[in-house]
Amino acid sequence: MTTHHKGGVADWAADDTETLFRKYAETRNPAIRERLVIMHQNLVRFLAGKFANRGEPLEDLIQVGTIGLINAVDRFDPGRETKFSTYATPTIVGEIRRHFRDKAWSLKVPRRLQELNLAANNAAEQLSQRLGHSPTVQEIGQAIGATEEETLEAIELGNAYDTVSLDSKLAYESESAPLTLAEFVGEVDISLQNIETYGDLKHAMDCLEPREKAIIYYRFFKDMSQTEVARRLNISQMHVSRLQQKALRKLKELLSE
Repeated sequence: MTTHHKGGVADWAADDTETLFRKYAETRNPAIRERLVIMHQNLVRFLAGKFANRGEPLEDLIQVGTIGLINAVDRFDPGRETKFSTYATPTIVGEIRRHFRDKAWSLKVPRRLQELNLAANNAAEQLSQRLGHSPTVQEIGQAIGATEEETLEAIELGNAYDTVSLDSKLAYESESAPLTLAEFVGEVDISLQNIETYGDLKHAMDCLEPREKAIIYYRFFKDMSQTEVARRLNISQMHVSRLQQKALRKLKELLSE
């Protein structure tokens, strides 16, 4: 096939995909690469469309899929008897799925746990079919090469993938003004009724000796153990225990007055 040149720029419009890939493999010409990416944008759009309506804009998914397409173009070996679309599809889909793992989780979850969650879900589905019953955490952990604790944490963190807003409308048939989720799960915070008590507690805390006050603060506000408090104050654990009991007695007396 003849390639025409105009002003030093090659015109590859008439070349077929196979010819372009051979030329790109030989020259790594960025203009050929761009042409190949443009030629396969419909493949990206088609694959991205399969992930539509999952909380991410379609155009964002297309952009992410295009990154996978570019990687596929760079790695494709035209010498192998494989169609490019067959080779590129897993790369494009993998990039889109990685985007969901990294960006679409409602809460920030470490990448390793995201991957474990995906592996655990796949393993659970396969084991259910093979065993004829829901697999245990231990069975799933063995299948994915993780400890029971890691597997359980990964499964539980899967709830962070798709949280629901309290403003979500709960529509029912014949309802013109649907209620929100908050109206069902919300309740009166009884701690609001104790604000005055909190004020009294703060006043009582101010009446403690500095070391007693520190022990109460570390033990009950910072949730530190007596050993940790003893290390922090450079005293014995037994001394911490005695001062804590003394401080609690003082607080009880002050709050009962």
